[in-house]
Amino acid sequence: MGSEARSADQPNILYIMSDDHAAHAIGAYGGRLAELDPTPTIDRLAKEGAIATNVFCTNSICTPSRATIMTGQYSHVNGVTTLSGTIAEPQQHLARLMGEAGYETAMVGKWHLKAEPAAFDFYTVLPGQGSYFNPVFRVDGPKPWPNNTYQVSGYDSKHSSDAITDISLKWLKTRKQKDRPFFLMHHFKAPHDNFENAERYDWLYSDVEIPEPESLWEREKHGPLGLEQYGTSVGLRNTRRNMGHHMFVDSNLTGDDYKREAYQRYLKKFLRCVRGVDDNVARLLSHLEETGELENTVVIYSADQGFMLGEHDYIDKRWMYEESLRMPFLVRYPESVPAGTRVESIINNVDFAPTILDFAGVQKPEFMQGRSFKSQLEGQAAPADWPDATYYRYWMHMAHHDNPAHFGIRTANYKLIYFYGQPLDAPGASKSVTEPHWELYNLREDPHEMRNVVAEPIYSDVLQELKTRLFELQQEVGDSSEGLEIVDLPRAST
Repeated sequence: MGSEARSADQPNILYIMSDDHAAHAIGAYGGRLAELDPTPTIDRLAKEGAIATNVFCTNSICTPSRATIMTGQYSHVNGVTTLSGTIAEPQQHLARLMGEAGYETAMVGKWHLKAEPAAFDFYTVLPGQGSYFNPVFRVDGPKPWPNNTYQVSGYDSKHSSDAITDISLKWLKTRKQKDRPFFLMHHFKAPHDNFENAERYDWLYSDVEIPEPESLWEREKHGPLGLEQYGTSVGLRNTRRNMGHHMFVDSNLTGDDYKREAYQRYLKKFLRCVRGVDDNVARLLSHLEETGELENTVVIYSADQGFMLGEHDYIDKRWMYEESLRMPFLVRYPESVPAGTRVESIINNVDFAPTILDFAGVQKPEFMQGRSFKSQLEGQAAPADWPDATYYRYWMHMAHHDNPAHFGIRTANYKLIYFYGQPLDAPGASKSVTEPHWELYNLREDPHEMRNVVAEPIYSDVLQELKTRLFELQQEVGDSSEGLEIVDLPRAST
């Protein structure tokens, strides 16, 4: 279709993605933070459109998740298993296919896939993680990538969320081919750690006590049985790296006082960055309303993964635990998505590209492993053969946040995880080895994953069934356990 004029039934598509914005930090998803009204604009998308409540990452870390969204493929297929991976132009499938379908395409903000985003008609992207204030952007230009840059500057420091939105709005207003529909991937840096909010939010929540998760204080039987808890922490459990270090908590504080202060600073900084994202989503919607384009634009809001906000005394992502695994996904498009729609099927991020293509009227190619859930967003029941489980694998063993490598399966009612604890050949993984172990959670009775029941005899049949399903699903998606010795029996409960 190329540069032909738009088809009458092709909507614009605005895909907005933040970084590490956990679903439970969005009001529409409920949870302990909803009472703070953190996301009034994003909540509007749910009220006027659809919210998907069981969307999961296949590898909860920035670069691999973005590669999956761009390719419609699992990490082991697209080759981006860790932060070291890259997606070059031939693999930028979503951008290429949207362009071939007649869309004018743009990528603005956090790219994090290293290679030039050359499959887009227009791009202005942060180098790597980018800066929170007065960011430098990489742009198209006369020099070889990545040497064409410009830096946002002004009398006052400009926050990246504002700067990224300024660039997207300018492109929307001045784009060259307005006879074609647009596909804009608008990617915020926020609220990625280390959290730096725009100055106007410095006092937001200053007089508020942020609600704490119960599991911040009580581990119960979460995690590996009979082993120390892995992962970086809010408090002093992990002395190498914890949120108190990030938040400059007084080192003279100890125990509960240190953890409580670190948690409050952590959540307030995170939520101040979230408010900056939400207000800039409002700017995008206001522009589309003013130009009369909003009703003909599919507006999607998501994040590249979830995030641990103190649950089980964890920070960061990477885990297959719920708060890290779960992704937000909200869609507003009154033309076909009824207001108030809830999609509860199990979906993961390999399904994003096929769904976006479906809204554009493009059939997904065979090499994409996901499936479109557009019809479900439009209020239809899930197809009879829709997957009832999702596969997950984290490869970057013990790097940065002390998370052992693991893979697992999540169904509607259960989650089984095998922490194999080896780097294998994953780029950037630590060469150390951790003791392998299994974890099993009954999500129906224990949604907050407080009790690893893998060693409880009553679950022996469930355990064996899920083990079988896990390895079947692993094979089905093209992954393998090659190079691993699978521990047959769980550790005895202690």
